[in-house]
Amino acid sequence: MNIITFDDVSLAVEEFGDRGNPPVVLIAGATQSKDWWPRELCEALAGEGLYVIRYDQRDTGESTTSPPARPDYTGRDLATDPLRILDALGLESAHMVGLSMGGGIAQYLGVYAAARVRTLTLIESSPAGGEPGDLPAPAASLVAAESALPEVEDWTDTLAVVDYRVEAERPYAGSFGFDEERFRAIATEEARRSRNMESSMRNHFLVEATGETDPSLITAPTLIFHSDTDPLFPLPHGEALARMIPDSTLVRLDGIGHEVPPPQVWDVVVPALSDHVRRAG
Repeated sequence: MNIITFDDVSLAVEEFGDRGNPPVVLIAGATQSKDWWPRELCEALAGEGLYVIRYDQRDTGESTTSPPARPDYTGRDLATDPLRILDALGLESAHMVGLSMGGGIAQYLGVYAAARVRTLTLIESSPAGGEPGDLPAPAASLVAAESALPEVEDWTDTLAVVDYRVEAERPYAGSFGFDEERFRAIATEEARRSRNMESSMRNHFLVEATGETDPSLITAPTLIFHSDTDPLFPLPHGEALARMIPDSTLVRLDGIGHEVPPPQVWDVVVPALSDHVRRAG
């Protein structure tokens, strides 16, 4: 793992595979460190001949951290950090893969930094602007579960923080169900590495937004993975992206929730993503 520094900011970056292969940047969702892109998935993609880059966004993992509830950066900073990573690694452009909020970041880059984006892959994401039409709201069960989530009394209590992290992820599960053992292992590693988990869980929701991004302006070939059991962004969100973005392909991952694709669907995701990258040259 490398620590990339610029101005007064540091980002923890990890690489898999040969630097001579097509570069793929994995952009996590809100509150998530790079740990939510499983090492095994990164290694599987590298095994397909890709150069895979995952990183801790600001306020997650070992990257720069602000005080809780006082982020000292904007949404535009989050959205342009992948470009700073490319600069530090000496890369002109890359294939961008984003989950949820990371998908919004990928859309932003596809519109406002198009020359640096070879392809996009959007996972369980939603149009970041434009005219998508009426889209369904999050499931009522998700809203209720988030409202009932108890606060952490002591953020230095690692066990309590891991328990909270696991319970925070539980209502986002799809019809496959919730793999508590797998999620607890990820949450434990994340808590072990993170500078401040309270900042991780709060600050991304408080940053100044980048403004709307119209997906119809994206010119990069785009692959969309979306499930019919995503409780936050139901399937019509992914279908809207596929309808709005020229030269896009929608692949349904039935059974998963609002999450990085779990091992049950890697046999679909890994070859589809690697083929998407290769077709773009």
